Amino acid sequence: MKSEGSESLSQVRVVSAEVARENRAWVRDLSSCGDRRELASRRLYEVLLRAARVEAGRRAARLRLVGPELDDIAHQAAADALLAICGKVETFRGDCKFTTWAYKFVVFDVAAKVNRHFWQRAGVAFDEEDWDRLPARLGIEPEAHAESRDLMTAVRRAVDEQLTAKQRMVFVALVLNGMPTDVLADRLGATHNAVYKMMFDARRKLRAALVDAGYLPKQRIA
Repeated sequence: MKSEGSESLSQVRVVSAEVARENRAWVRDLSSCGDRRELASRRLYEVLLRAARVEAGRRAARLRLVGPELDDIAHQAAADALLAICGKVETFRGDCKFTTWAYKFVVFDVAAKVNRHFWQRAGVAFDEEDWDRLPARLGIEPEAHAESRDLMTAVRRAVDEQLTAKQRMVFVALVLNGMPTDVLADRLGATHNAVYKMMFDARRKLRAALVDAGYLPKQRIA
């Protein structure tokens, strides 16, 4: 039988020596002062801006958000993500590429800004591929429902009508974007328990709405 310690060690991801060197360089430079930090910040900002433009374009295409407004969201997201990363750089564990870790910050910022921009005006918070991931992530088996599109319509309605703006933001980050809870907590300035509570309440509301609409049996909301 494996010990608790061996199990935890087996779950640690090991990166290559080259990636480890790059990671150490990012952490060192962003943690330093003066020109070295400024240069690293500029390099990282360019990486984040490219990622932000791609993510903003992907999310905004169906919502007719284009031109300067879209680019402004990308710049704001990259700047906010850079600020957050510099403040949390010493918490980076090194179990993936630094830019992969940093990318999660900018994805969250873009999603939050695009969704906040359109929740009141558009009535659609996510794109089709996001919605296609929802049943499994909510613990709903699509094969149990012949009318899968009807189910998704019910979920969309529940998200729009039952969740608060903050619950929707947490739902997007954790369920759809796969944002790590610790990163989300840092970005929101909240504790882990507060994030868990918001997600628990959001899932409970969604499941209750699906029960009321006849898509889930009552015991599923327990």
